[in-house]
Amino acid sequence: MSKLELKPAHKQVQNYYAASCHSALTLGTPAQTIMNTNSGLEDKFAKALNKREECVNAVLASASKKKVVVAGPGTGKTHLFKRILAGKTKTLTLTFVNSLVEDLSLELCGLSEVKTLHAYARSALGTAKKGVKVFPKLSRVIREDGQILLNEDINFDFLFHNREDDNPRIEFYKTRKNYYHYYGFSDIVFAIVKYFEKEKEKIPTYEQVVVDEFQDFNELEVSLIDLLAEKSPVLLAGDDDQALYDFKSASTKHIRQRHDEAHSGYAAFNLPYCSRCARVIVDTANDIVGKATEKGYLKGRINKPYQYFEDKRKNQESDQNQKVIYAQVFARQIPWYIAQRLAEIAEEVKGKFSVLIVSPYKAQSRQIVNALRDKGLESIESVEEKGERELSLFDGLKLLLKDKQSNLGWRIVSKSLLPDAEFEPLLKRSYEDSTKRIFDLVSEALKQEVTAMLKILQGIMKDREEADHGYEVFDEAQFAKIMRRIGFDPFEMAKEHMKDKIESDTRTVGNPSLRKIPIKATTIQSSKGLADEYVFITHFDDRYFIKDEDKTKICDQDICNFLVALTRAKRKVFLISSDNKNEPTFLNWINRERIEIYANPAQEA
Repeated sequence: MSKLELKPAHKQVQNYYAASCHSALTLGTPAQTIMNTNSGLEDKFAKALNKREECVNAVLASASKKKVVVAGPGTGKTHLFKRILAGKTKTLTLTFVNSLVEDLSLELCGLSEVKTLHAYARSALGTAKKGVKVFPKLSRVIREDGQILLNEDINFDFLFHNREDDNPRIEFYKTRKNYYHYYGFSDIVFAIVKYFEKEKEKIPTYEQVVVDEFQDFNELEVSLIDLLAEKSPVLLAGDDDQALYDFKSASTKHIRQRHDEAHSGYAAFNLPYCSRCARVIVDTANDIVGKATEKGYLKGRINKPYQYFEDKRKNQESDQNQKVIYAQVFARQIPWYIAQRLAEIAEEVKGKFSVLIVSPYKAQSRQIVNALRDKGLESIESVEEKGERELSLFDGLKLLLKDKQSNLGWRIVSKSLLPDAEFEPLLKRSYEDSTKRIFDLVSEALKQEVTAMLKILQGIMKDREEADHGYEVFDEAQFAKIMRRIGFDPFEMAKEHMKDKIESDTRTVGNPSLRKIPIKATTIQSSKGLADEYVFITHFDDRYFIKDEDKTKICDQDICNFLVALTRAKRKVFLISSDNKNEPTFLNWINRERIEIYANPAQEA
């Protein structure tokens, strides 16, 4: 490490040293004692900074074209990315997590193009063929087709994710995909992988490829990364303790093999120093991992250190927040409890602070958001995955707005509007003769009904002046009827809007110090990539945090879920149980000295 690199670290420590000397001398502390004390602090902080920088420099100095870095929560992955991308002009950063794309795009602005694997596959395939279009729910559509046409319930995503290339059912998927002229999320990655495997010379080259959250990649996605690694230097980053996406066949084996096995071809590194979390949170995370491994869970886990980073500012925060807070609160009281704690934090901090509320399920998160808004907290953002998983009539209509004769659009609206006795023969005819469009197979009555719906949507999209140029102005009764058919109730929407208007005045009577506190509320899976000063983990009960009905059967996913939620906190974490009879299993995995227990509140929300 050069002197130039060390200079900022020494400067920070020297500033702290000077300030401490001035403060202590004012109090009459002997000068020699001051110098000895602060000399020790200077050495302690400088060593911490130097050790952290040595970990980063080890990665940068490696001549290996393939590197894998295991980095726990808050250990500086983004800082490493910036360093390894600096000075390069053609780079690529990939991640599975949609929420991280925006954050990384901002952090790496000017240094790298940041994309999800789906987006990258679409752009890469688009250079090979024209007219590449993606409909995220396509696999769900074709799964329904398989139930009707093959009398089989086939999880096509599973086949793609696990590279079951020779499975005959994939040919059925391709046939329907070609008929609909759309790709789905899984099969577009599959398509670019197959294309690159056949046309190796078409694999693009980059000065550097960075892959984030590698522990959440499945066999198919890893195949794409391996292909890119044949032509370009690759840095994989992730943490097998933060694996959340087993539902898409993601596996920690991929990062573990590349990190632990000598023949993997990857140089392995760790980033062990957490500068995000207060000391008690780092220690608590280590308690959980330690107890899990002691009990035989997390088998095959990468053995790596996760250490608190010694820093003046962070030490002060840690001294002020030395405990994990645990409370048993009736479910209906959780918003009240959060508001009470926020008032205490506001009184203590006397300034701005950020809050994250993490709940196991969306419904719980929404209930808490609505209740806190009713209490006058106005700056609450609900962070959820975009888009609904289920197919809807609205999905089909949106496709028809782009292309009035879209096979996929007409297939979805037909399924939504026709009884099964009419839809199933229609679908079979489209399968038996793929030259016929569904638009030509449906009745005139259905065409008229769908056309009326599209006019409503087109009218909404256009200004009133533009409505006179080809779009009919619709009456309110027709609008209400069609909106209900689509799935929106105008009366309920108007009622909720008026209710909000009426209650807006009463909401201002709440604690004014809490109104503008920036609060994000989300689920555990959607919390990946987020970090705030104060974190409330709600419904912290075995009922929700252990998925198996038999609560003695804990799985690695349960443990990782809790670790991810816990390490979103920078300063303090609140564990809120809604079970007033039983303590959560994971609470008993934490050293009791780190826990402060709030008595069960007597007040009602």
